[in-house]
Amino acid sequence: MAARRLWFDVGWLFAMGAELGSGRRAYCTSQAFAEVLRLPSKQLTKLVFPLQELERHFVPGSRPDLHLKIFNPSLDDIARAESVFTASSRNRIEYLSSAVRLDHAPDLRRPEVCFIGRSNVGKSSLIKALFSLAPEVEVRVSKNPGHTKKMNFFKVGKYFTLVDMPGYGYRAPEDFVDMVETYLKERKNLMRTFLLVDSVVGIQKTDNIAIEMCEEFALPYVMVLTKIDKSSKGHLLKQVLQIQKFVDTKTQGCFPQLFPVSAVTYSGIHLLRCFIANITGNLETNGFQFS
Repeated sequence: MAARRLWFDVGWLFAMGAELGSGRRAYCTSQAFAEVLRLPSKQLTKLVFPLQELERHFVPGSRPDLHLKIFNPSLDDIARAESVFTASSRNRIEYLSSAVRLDHAPDLRRPEVCFIGRSNVGKSSLIKALFSLAPEVEVRVSKNPGHTKKMNFFKVGKYFTLVDMPGYGYRAPEDFVDMVETYLKERKNLMRTFLLVDSVVGIQKTDNIAIEMCEEFALPYVMVLTKIDKSSKGHLLKQVLQIQKFVDTKTQGCFPQLFPVSAVTYSGIHLLRCFIANITGNLETNGFQFS
């Protein structure tokens, strides 16, 4: 019962932390992650490697290729990545500025990643979860979809900049296409675009706006499946298979491996942090570094 409660209350760990354990101390860069490592094996997999946990439910002999081994960091790699996202006097994580046009954006030389998705996909909630180790960073989360109207820039220490892009679809800014297209096409330090897809409803027609932009400009991008806590296991498996087939057959620039996440249970958040640290050149995992 205690382990089960720990799973459902995992968000609390990132705010409060706990005493460091001794059994796996070598991996730890934060008290919160030490608590995660204390979880039973199946719960740890569900929290840190949700795609691997989903794969277990396929019928033996008929498992599709989910490309799980392309990015397959160790727990030690993931623990080291936590330090990139942990705020301290030496590692300031903060909101920088907002812009409605690229020429109003801060002129930064550090690597940059951007998050884009349909209105109500849970983009701001996901970014807030990624920054949970820096609780002073203010990321506005609204119950009303489409509240992000500008490009919001966040500095992550000396490591990289994260950009929260306006949502497309419902209540999108009138100049959305001009604003976002110019940024994607001309931002020279943009390392990767994270395209968020609602795992409950899958890829929608409006998602093709962002997909077509990334493909047209030959941009490397990644599909992040949000709200995985909202679906039954069977429905989530179905959506993962459909989206994986789309990525494999309909895209050229999309990273083959999907990243399912939940901003509520924090499932997949650690792995996504590690991936971001890696692609921005701030972490080498298992001797492998993205170019």
